[in-house]
Amino acid sequence: MLKKILKSLFVIIGTLIGAGFASGQEIYIFFYKYGTNGIIGIAISSLLIGIIVYKVLEISRKKQIKNYKEFLGILVKNENQLNIFNTVINIFILITFYIMIAGFGAYFEQQFGINSLIGSSILAIICYFVFLKDVTGLIKVNQLIVPILIGGLIIVGINVIDFTRIPQISKYVLQNSSWKWILDGILYGSYNTILLIPVLIALKNVITKKKESIIVSILTVIVVILLSLIIFLMLSKIDVNIENLEMPTVYVVSKISNIFKYIYGFIILSSILTTSVSLGTSFLENVAKNKNSYKKYAILICISAVVVSKIGFSNLVNLLYPIFGYIGLVQLAFLCMI
Repeated sequence: MLKKILKSLFVIIGTLIGAGFASGQEIYIFFYKYGTNGIIGIAISSLLIGIIVYKVLEISRKKQIKNYKEFLGILVKNENQLNIFNTVINIFILITFYIMIAGFGAYFEQQFGINSLIGSSILAIICYFVFLKDVTGLIKVNQLIVPILIGGLIIVGINVIDFTRIPQISKYVLQNSSWKWILDGILYGSYNTILLIPVLIALKNVITKKKESIIVSILTVIVVILLSLIIFLMLSKIDVNIENLEMPTVYVVSKISNIFKYIYGFIILSSILTTSVSLGTSFLENVAKNKNSYKKYAILICISAVVVSKIGFSNLVNLLYPIFGYIGLVQLAFLCMI
């Protein structure tokens, strides 16, 4: 049972910890700008994600859901509404995949001065070959990389975080004492449900008991809170305008030492890879009708991702993620009624 639980946990965490998370962009946008209230926001969003993980795993297991559209059919009964919602979700997943590809290119450009198109192209090629292995490839990639990713992030956090800066965060929130931090906490959890649900459906043959669903959900909450807090506290060390940074955490770590810079480089690139393959696989499973169309769609999304990546990583995150959070709220509302 432990092996199945860890396998599922790694896939879930690998999906959640993408370029936006590891780079610090997501944590800044949804939590850090609210100071200490943002920490409560992290707890709210993490609990919400845990609840969704449990509900989706149980629904998929009991009803043996085959794909995302079939899952949506449980939530939305009207056929026209179902088709529209399914299309919107697929567009969201595809755009988020594009954001991951852009993030990979942004890292290479910020750290090494290499044209972002080169980095984006490298990841697109890797993703294409993983996609050819279907869900099996997704699980294997996450099993291999996510444990190292979590361990690396904890090690870097312990060595980088300066707890004396926490009082400064508390002072900052007094100037931003808005209740919007609660909404953003909910939005962060809701938009992540869009990313997670297709992946959770794919895990229905791994998690076969209610007890396993409960344990996976609890562990997900614990790990998400821990890793979010590490990123949150790392951001407190930034001494420049954070809005001018594509990848805030990379900036912080780069100022500590070259060793941690390279360790965190691995964390960033690994997190982008795991989320990219999760998103790409989810999209392909949703839209492809057979193996032939699956391969054609795989080629198409990988090539188009490189083109779209030129828009810029931080621009895509800042513009689209909050919007997708509101879209996720609609799905969340339907899910809570089951």
